[in-house]
Amino acid sequence: MKFDSLITGGGLAGLVCGIRLAQGGNKTVIVSRGQSALHFASGGLDLLNTLPDDSPVNALPDALARLAEQAPQHPYSLLGADTVTALARETEQLFDQCGLAMHGDLAHAHHSLTPVGKWRRTWLSPRHACRTIRAGQRVTVVGICGFLDFEPASIVDTLQRQGIACRQAELTLPGLDQLRANPSEFRSVNIARILDNDAQHNALLHELHQLARECDLLILPACLGLENPQIIDNLQASTGCQIACVPTLPPSVPGIRMHQVLSGYFRALGGTMMTGDAVQQATPQPGGGYRVTTRNHGDIAIQARHLVLASGSFFSNGLIASRTGVREPLFDLDVLEPGPRSQWYDEDFFRPQPWQQFGVITDHNLHPHKKGELQTDMFAIGGVLGGFDPIRLGCGGGVSVVTALHAAHQILARQEVSHESA
Repeated sequence: MKFDSLITGGGLAGLVCGIRLAQGGNKTVIVSRGQSALHFASGGLDLLNTLPDDSPVNALPDALARLAEQAPQHPYSLLGADTVTALARETEQLFDQCGLAMHGDLAHAHHSLTPVGKWRRTWLSPRHACRTIRAGQRVTVVGICGFLDFEPASIVDTLQRQGIACRQAELTLPGLDQLRANPSEFRSVNIARILDNDAQHNALLHELHQLARECDLLILPACLGLENPQIIDNLQASTGCQIACVPTLPPSVPGIRMHQVLSGYFRALGGTMMTGDAVQQATPQPGGGYRVTTRNHGDIAIQARHLVLASGSFFSNGLIASRTGVREPLFDLDVLEPGPRSQWYDEDFFRPQPWQQFGVITDHNLHPHKKGELQTDMFAIGGVLGGFDPIRLGCGGGVSVVTALHAAHQILARQEVSHESA
């Protein structure tokens, strides 16, 4: 099997990179071992919320300049402010092309409501996320009877402390009784599969109608619109009441939907997905490129001109930690780590943790190093990269999409030069 590019990892970074390559006519395969981390994500993306000195980000150009001074190894610092800004705008366009309905743009950051009732600054959020509550608006936070992954009482309490008048209500929905009888199966995705069914529409609409009589905004758990997000628009039109959704504990309906939309668009462009497979070995070839073997294909090797490592961080086993060190397990690439194990963490759980910044070392073109030698036919993108703390800085999603597009552009530029030479 011959491909122009092989991407290891089918998460946000791998899919965005694969889509951009496929749009450019690059024959691309994504090898994905398991479920994407998107299944555990809120469906929103942060670009950069906080600087390493804990100062909040207000103006992005100024913040990127200060980030380069404070964190020169951060992927944004390696790429440069102009590149980051241009690729962030391209991400917004790419999501539109995929049919992924998102709210937000680079020039106007906004806030969205979290599952504990706090407001969090973000770059892009699902179209039906709760982004604002207007003064005087009558708000009802609606739970589902027996559903433990969403706590309306916690949200109500937190909003009331902010001076927002709101109350709590609960949907009974007898159509969920069979699912409700097994608590281990009473999860957001299973609920969404039932509620998205036309047979449940009238029962759901009836209960929401009762609540909508006394409020202007219904805040629901994100258990709707897995296959058809239009259902939320239909409910809003029928009830005459604004409806917003707040993420639940994983699995995440908005995150899974994002994965489905992106992977579907990649396939529609002619991309190949090898799901449930894993790269086992990649051997550099004399004329350039790699010979790759995977777990499921045995002796049938894949020939790829470029390799893109999008395997994620520790959560996805893109990085492995032992008592003696941290390593990148697929290609044994050089990894940024601070030294002795005693320096990997802070004993205060709520302080920034050094291990969050562990990851693969690259140059400004995202070529990784192996034993100090630059791997020019290989790129590393997303969570596997070192030099940034996605939680503390609020930049995880942004790093994934920006580095994915940057790597794709490098590959497509080479492809264009190769065609011109031919």
